[in-house]
Amino acid sequence: MTKDQLPRGLLSRRRALLAGAAALGAAGSAGLFTTFAGDEPVRRATPAPIAGGPQARPGRKPSAYRLQPLMGYGPPKAAPRRTLVRRAPLLRVPGRGRTMVLTFDDGPDARYTPYILDTLREYDVRAMFFVCGEMVAGNKDLLARMADEGHVVGNHTWSHPLLTRLGRGRIRREMERTCDIIEESYGERPSWFRAPYGAWNRAAFQIGAELGMEPLAWTVDTLDWTSPGTRTIVERVRHGAAPGVVVLSHDAGGDRSQSVRALRTYLPRLLDAGYHLTVPERHYA
Repeated sequence: MTKDQLPRGLLSRRRALLAGAAALGAAGSAGLFTTFAGDEPVRRATPAPIAGGPQARPGRKPSAYRLQPLMGYGPPKAAPRRTLVRRAPLLRVPGRGRTMVLTFDDGPDARYTPYILDTLREYDVRAMFFVCGEMVAGNKDLLARMADEGHVVGNHTWSHPLLTRLGRGRIRREMERTCDIIEESYGERPSWFRAPYGAWNRAAFQIGAELGMEPLAWTVDTLDWTSPGTRTIVERVRHGAAPGVVVLSHDAGGDRSQSVRALRTYLPRLLDAGYHLTVPERHYA
């Protein structure tokens, strides 16, 4: 299997999860369960450039409402000599009112991540970026910008492997090495991690907890990695929007121009509909 190919079993389970996630979003219910559907591998295809190129925008005073993190939520409080290990990833986040979280996987990528950061800054919204260490290595400036603009950076392993096919030693190296480069570029170690392809196992949960990270999955999968069209991505977010929802998109791994354009369309609509788009706390006392 190459990086550009999603295993058949994962693809079918991914499609099944999309239907289930839509139902969860409509109901607005909360809960945890293990998912084996997920995002795509990091690809190195050369996409068509986005017309206009990235443009620097003047800084704006952050909105205290939109930039306020979710309170009382963060990495686990471990009892002395005991580490809390989850058996399933978190799929939703708590919060008052119509709270949602936007997440972006596989980056950072200099071709697309700056556009996403520009849009988030324009609307004073923070998001979560689950980055791959090998992508950070050539784009450390983008992680520095994420830190400056208040976004949360999570661990998405170094090379985006299928963790369920790796031994514990390799899983630890993938995760620990990424923690190190995030700390070097972002200024602090990550408090969150996400398994590539959404494929979790006991070792991933245990090692993530030992490294001080909580596992976060998602509720709404835009499936933007399939290049379904900007309008389709927008509709998937719109139909899945509900309190506590975590939206999965990508800022790397292929041509992400549709993801960039979709964000510019659905983000102001979500805000106009009264959604509070924010991030979990990075610091946990």
